[in-house]
Formats: sequence, C-alpha cells, structure tokens
Amino acid sequence: MKKLALDRRTLLRGLLGGAGVSVGLPLLEAMLNDSGTALADGSDLPCRFLMFYWADGVDIASFEPSGTGDAWNLSEALQPLATSKSYVNILTGLQNPSTVAKTHHEGMTIFNGYNYIDGGGLDSDAGGPTIDQLIADRIMAQNPDLPVRSVHTQISKRQSTDGDGGTNAIAISHRGEPGNLVANTPITNPREVWQTLFGSFAEPIDTRPPRLKVIDAVRADAARLRKTLGTEDQKRLDAHLQGIDELQNKIDAATPACMLPGEPTEENVDVGGKEPITNVTQAMSELIAYAFTCDITRVATVMFKRFVSATVFDEIQAGEIHHSASHQAGNNTYKQGVTYVMERFAQLLDVLRTTDDPTAGNLLDSTIVYASTDCSTGFTHSISRQPILLVGHGRGYLKSPGVHYQATPWNGNDGNPNATGTTSAALLTCLQAFDETATTVGGGPGQTSQTISDVVA
Repeated sequence: MKKLALDRRTLLRGLLGGAGVSVGLPLLEAMLNDSGTALADGSDLPCRFLMFYWADGVDIASFEPSGTGDAWNLSEALQPLATSKSYVNILTGLQNPSTVAKTHHEGMTIFNGYNYIDGGGLDSDAGGPTIDQLIADRIMAQNPDLPVRSVHTQISKRQSTDGDGGTNAIAISHRGEPGNLVANTPITNPREVWQTLFGSFAEPIDTRPPRLKVIDAVRADAARLRKTLGTEDQKRLDAHLQGIDELQNKIDAATPACMLPGEPTEENVDVGGKEPITNVTQAMSELIAYAFTCDITRVATVMFKRFVSATVFDEIQAGEIHHSASHQAGNNTYKQGVTYVMERFAQLLDVLRTTDDPTAGNLLDSTIVYASTDCSTGFTHSISRQPILLVGHGRGYLKSPGVHYQATPWNGNDGNPNATGTTSAALLTCLQAFDETATTVGGGPGQTSQTISDVVA
C-alpha cells in the first residue's frame, strides 16, 4: 500500500461561536520520508530554539560547578538540573564585551553582542537583534509558512523598583537591524499565549463560555483525517488532541486565581498578594512544548523576571525582594533565590524532556536552550563571568552528555571576578546550529567570529 503523504502544514479546522479556528497537528509519520530522517518534501526535521533569562546574577561560589570538560559536577545552585544534566552544557569564565555601563543594562549584551543605546538616566534600548531573532530569520527564510515566527513569555509581572526603562528593561528579544529594532514584548498571561498560538476565539478570552472548546470545534475534521492515518499516527493524533484539551482545562480551571479585578486583560495575577510563579511556569512551559510539537513556532523566549524588579520569591518565603537581596554579598536569601530560579528552569526543561518528539526522543533532543542572566555578581553588577547554560541536543549539534567549558578558572573574587574571551562566541555557536554559513555575530566591540567548539558534538 502506498504511504499517505501528509503536508507538514496540515491543520484541523472548524467553527467556534461562528468564527473559524484551526489547530496544528503534531509531527506525524505520514509527514516524514520513508526513513524518518527528513520531512516528506526532503526538508530538514525541525530544530527549535528557546532563550531563557533570569535577572540579577548569581553567587559564583555556589553556582559555578566543580570540574571541567565532561568530568564536572552540579553545584549547589544547579542541583535542580539533575534530571536533565546529560543535556546541560555550562559555560563559565567568559567576558561580556559591552564597553558601556549602566548597572544591569550592559549585561543584556549577552543576548545580542551589541552595546546598548543610552536612553538617559536609567533607560537603555537594545543595540542590535538578539540571537533568538537571528535564528528566527534563518528558520522563517526556509519555512515561510510557519504560523508563528516566535512566541515570547514572561513569568513574574513585577515592575522596576528604581524606574529602569527602555526596551532592554521590558524585553529580552529584539528584531530588526541596529537603529531600527522592535522589542518583542513578552506576554505574562498564559491564556493570551494560548490564543496567540492556537487560534482566535469568537468571544473575549476572559469571558467566553467554558463549554466552548477548541477541540469540539475541530473534532469532525480530526475524525476525517484519522481515517486516512496508520495505527501509530492515529494514536499520536488522539494523544495530541487529548493533551491540548487537558491544557485548556488546566488554564480554564485557574480562572479564579488568574483574574485581576478591574484589569480583565491580565490573567497571571497574585493569589493572596503572592505571585503564582510555579503554576505560571508550568503553564507557559506546556504551551511552548505544544507549540514546538505542533510546529506552530520553532522559537520561544522566557523572561523569568525583569532586572531590578520588585519580585519576591514568596513560594520559598524569601521575605525580601530578590534584587535587593542580590546587593548583599553572601546573602543566604539571595542564594536560595538563585536556586529557586534554577528549580523553575528545571521545571521548563523537564516539560521539554518528557514531551515526545514524533521523530524520536523528546523535545530536548531537538531543541537548543540558551539561558543566562544580566550580571555575574549582583552586588557589583559585574559582567565578567556571566554564566551561560546551553541545554538540549539540537538534533545532535551540542555535546551529549554536556560539558563544563571554563574559559578561565575563577580568581575567587566576588567583587571583581576575572574573565576572558567573549560571551558573543556562545551566540555564534548557537547561530551556526541553524545556519552553518554564519561567520559573525554581534556588532562593535561585541562582534566576533569565534565559536566555542568544546560544546559542539
């Protein structure tokens, strides 16, 4: 029997409240070539990219791991990553190349390799496109029919306590050319992310009747498609639809805790005056995982919290703004906060790691996660030794098990840590996973043609 050849962009369609909706499909065997090594049209299997940012740096002594190369051990702060350790490459001892300084602002160069544009006072704008958007450019050039170029999420909603502003303070992703950039402002409401990724609803997202379900709208189209699929693809389709339905149920069930009185457009709101950070992290992680599985987008970002924000990690009874704690050398609340951030990062990684990729393995096998912060030591705002985590295999591009690349051993000085090389080399390393012809990244003093071959398979 001739194998059914199903186009990768096939969508399930239906009507919801009189409006058309569509739902993406997972990557099915019917969409692959006979050997399962490429799509049916011969194009490469999807590789994804996710950028994760946490603010206010680290405590170097408790964060940097012992041992280098493949003989490294998780540090105290990195213990939450134990379940995904084989996917983790960690880069330490690199120098952020920014030559301008305004506390946390210069640290954002780690995501683009450009000096910021001074906006006066405590304002700054990004000086160049961020690595996620360079990668999105390459992906969209090869896959112009991808429904969503990139999706951008934010966990904590707290604003700056010191009035820091400009695009660097509100977004980690910037698209365009230097001098003509657009900030990709992240979304804090999981239901708005759902709407962005999985279709429009007939009624406002906060008031639609709970029985209006996306899955109900496309059920008839799904039944027609199911008849044409093989047994394994049928199972995969059924599991996919069930997963989307369960995710919508979870988000709908959270309505009482996610409805800000007087601000119906907000949903990620306080519960008893506290941010539901773990629940929001889980919802955003699952949304990103579904978007990757459905191939709705291949690029996503997570801003865990803004720098200099009023975020308090209430779930660990921190009792103090994390940014304030970062300004006190050796502060235990600060160190516990960094570990808490790594727990939430591990939560995201675990969702990717436990989500099957239809072509084999899981989403971490086909994804590269670039994670970093805006400084090394918070109390001095140093941009020397800003750590970078490269997690995932990227379809065999990154080393597995991962390694600890140490550009230079730490001098033991919290206030003035040493560093060498350039963090921009990590950006180019990631870019070449999606465009092997790329030779440079960044601009001005941050431009580089270096890569970090130690983390490449």
